[in-house]
Order: sequence, then C-alpha cells, then structure tokens
Amino acid sequence: MRTSESSADVLREFRRQQPKWSPSPSGDGSEQCVVEVPLDHARPDGPRLSIAVNRIRAKDPGRRRGILLALNGGPGGYFGLGRRFPAVLSRTRLGECYDLIGFDPRGTGGSTPLTGEITPTKAPFDSRPTDADFPLVAEDFRRREEGNQRAGGEPRRHHSTRNVARDMEVIREVLGEEKLSFIGYTYGTYVGAVYGSMFPSRLDRCVLDSCVHPDWSWREQFMAQGRANRANVEKWADWAAERVGLFGLGATQDAVISAVEEAAHNTATQAGNYLRTLFDGAMGSRSANRARWAELGHLVADLRTGDKATVEKWLADEKVWPPAETEGTTRCGVLDAVTLEKDWPEDLDVYFEDMRRFRERYPYGYGVMRAQPWVGAFRAFTPPEEPASLTGEGLATGLVVHADGDPTDHYEGGAAMAARLGYRLITVADSGQHEIYALNGNPEVDALVDAYLVDGIVPEDTVCTSTVRRPDIPADRAGDTERPADHTA
Repeated sequence: MRTSESSADVLREFRRQQPKWSPSPSGDGSEQCVVEVPLDHARPDGPRLSIAVNRIRAKDPGRRRGILLALNGGPGGYFGLGRRFPAVLSRTRLGECYDLIGFDPRGTGGSTPLTGEITPTKAPFDSRPTDADFPLVAEDFRRREEGNQRAGGEPRRHHSTRNVARDMEVIREVLGEEKLSFIGYTYGTYVGAVYGSMFPSRLDRCVLDSCVHPDWSWREQFMAQGRANRANVEKWADWAAERVGLFGLGATQDAVISAVEEAAHNTATQAGNYLRTLFDGAMGSRSANRARWAELGHLVADLRTGDKATVEKWLADEKVWPPAETEGTTRCGVLDAVTLEKDWPEDLDVYFEDMRRFRERYPYGYGVMRAQPWVGAFRAFTPPEEPASLTGEGLATGLVVHADGDPTDHYEGGAAMAARLGYRLITVADSGQHEIYALNGNPEVDALVDAYLVDGIVPEDTVCTSTVRRPDIPADRAGDTERPADHTA
C-alpha cells in the first residue's frame, strides 16, 4: 500500500488520537473507547470507521508487559466475543500482567456496521439436495449477494483481513505501545497471521487457537469441514463396531456406516427430509463430542427402524445450521464481504459436481452446504488488493493450539500454520473441541499457554489430553453377538 505525503500526514493523525475511556455499561469491569480508522487505508483522507474497543488494565502494574488483543469468530468476527474478551481473559493469569484489549472488528458489533439484506430463499433445507434443487440453491445465493451489495455498497470491498490487521496497528499506536501480543481463535488465527506477516516487528507473543489453513481459499476452508466431520464419524464408527453387542450396528466401520445410512433413509421415509437433515447434523455434532458417543450409537440403532415419534424424540435438541434469519430486514454483512477477499469459482458446474460428491461421501454435519455455491460465485466487487502472503519471517516463536478432531477448522490447517510460521504445535488428542484455551476448561492447554504468554516459556510440540472423554463402556469380549441392548433416548 502506497500513500502520498499528504496521506501519510492523515495517517499520523489517526495514530495520534487520544482515546476517551469511560466505564463499560456491561458491568464487567472493563472500560471502553472508540478508535477511528480509515475505511480505505490507502486513502486515509476518505470515509472513516469507528472501532469499538474495550480494555481491562493489568492487575499488577509492576509486572505489566504491554497489551494483549484477542479476536475470534468469523470470518470478520461474525458471532465473535469482540469487546467481551477482556472480561473472559481476566479470569486467567493474563489479567495479572497485560492490559487486555477486545474490539469489534470493522462492520461488527459496536463498530461502524456493515449490513446485508435478508433475502428470501427458495431451496429446501436439505443436507442431501437433489440435482433439481441445485439451481435453487445457486439462485438463493445470487439474490443474497445482490442484497449484500444493495445494503453494503462500496464499503464492502474494504472489509478484508488486511484492513482488520491495519486497524489493529492503529489501535496499537493509539494506545502508545511499541508492540502488541495477540490471541486469535478461528478466523482470529488468520487475522493474527496476517498481522504478523504485515507488521512482524510489532507482534510480540502470539497464540493461534483452532487455525485456518495458511494456503486454503475460503471455499477450501469451508469444504474441509466436510472431511473433518466424516473423520469424526469414522472414529465413532470404529468405536461402535467394537461394541456391537451393545449397539447392534455391525462389527466393522463399513458396517456401522451402512447402518447410519439405513437410519438416514428410514428417517426421511418416516419423518421427511427436514428431520433427516437434522439427523445428518447430529451425526456431525455428536461424533465430534466424544461424551455423546454412546447416545449416538443408540440414536442410530433406534432410527434404523423407528417411527416419526421416535425420530422427533431423538432429534428434539438438534439445532438448525445455519441459524434461520427471521428477524428484521438486515443482518451483519461482514462474513459475506470478508470471504470474498479470495477468489471463488464462477462456473456453477464446479459447485454442482462437488455437491454430488459431498452428498455421497460427506453428508454428515451439513457437509453438502459447505460445497454449495456461496455469494462468492456472484461477487459484486473486485477486491482492491491480493490477500496477504503468510510468512514467519521476523516473528518470535508463538503457539498453535488445535484439537485433532475439530469439525470447524480442520486439524490439517493448524499443523500447516504452525509449520509456516515456525510456531510450536499443541495438539489436543482425540478431541472434537473448537476454541480451547480459556474457553473449554482444559487445564493442560491453559497451563502451557499461560506459561508462554506470562512467563515466556516456549514449549516443544506437545500432545495434550482431551477433557471430553469417550464413554467408559468396555469393548465387546470375544464371542459377543450382534444384539442391541435396551435403552431410552
């Protein structure tokens, strides 16, 4: 990004802002302010955005070692904690020696909003849509992108990860800090990696938890969720096959998967495609959660032959994904804008072929929906710059934390990110958890991250034990027969 001398003067004005702090009305002990940033950092004399920032000062000023920013959710902070992060992290050791900083990324929360229209949909909610439904899915997303552009307009193209990183740099300078430390979760891991690649001398200690892959497009990132869910289902199937006397689903992984497909077919026959779609969602969510493996075995056993009432009983608490948008006329438009910073195929046949493949191989956890057309297929703007090239050059050693069965961000991405940046990799074994440090109660992970961020102790690559264990049900003994036990939902 190049700026003229006058533009450089304007940028200095942004950096010299004097934030006006006031107590946060949330009552969480934080204080809040607003930091102004350019909509387009290449043209800082143009429109401005407000970024909402919260802070909790270090409890021990004598041990203070600077500021620590945190970010999750996304892309774009979508459903992230934003300004609530300081209150969450203040319960850890970090609150002793860091000023904890949370912010709502541009377009979200209390920052200058970016909205998109809520547009009506015609395609059925179906995890295994027919070929005849494919054009309806595409048309829904074409209309969604048109609604995004009507509501968001020109600013949409400037809601990118590079600009979130530049906003963070403005926050650092406004707060008068030489460097910042950072914790990123999910999309925040990409923000942290981009910030480090753009401003390596300004990044101190860094933890990236539940990583995106450094080389994948956003489409590849979404599609990897299908593979991650399938891997969890297969691990559960191996476990269930070793307990054929309890569940009666078969003595091999293939046999158990066949039983799952019988249950899917019977669910559709007895209760319709909507509940069969919830069943596919349950296969993803409950195989990721190792504590629900026995429940999942009984669910599949019952749904192979159960009637509509049985289906409804088992799936009563399964949530629809993505959540339905039923209130108001607009929604946050940042997810749709940020994911368009990278290119998407324009040929709809590419999506339709992938949907057929995912319908066959990756229906669990709503896998087909990760392969279907997205607004990127109909992108209404040209991004003003290429995405950042991620590199570890000039960075201090940081940490990547990732569960090996994370269904949202494939473990492959965490391993690749650690290798790319030269970070240590902390793996949580046999776990389908997502966003772990300080959020999921894993004392082993928390201790390693605290020791790094507070004491500067850099661990070797480490494998940690999951706090969500498989059910304590022994495998069958030799000679056990294929018979399901009595159970209730």
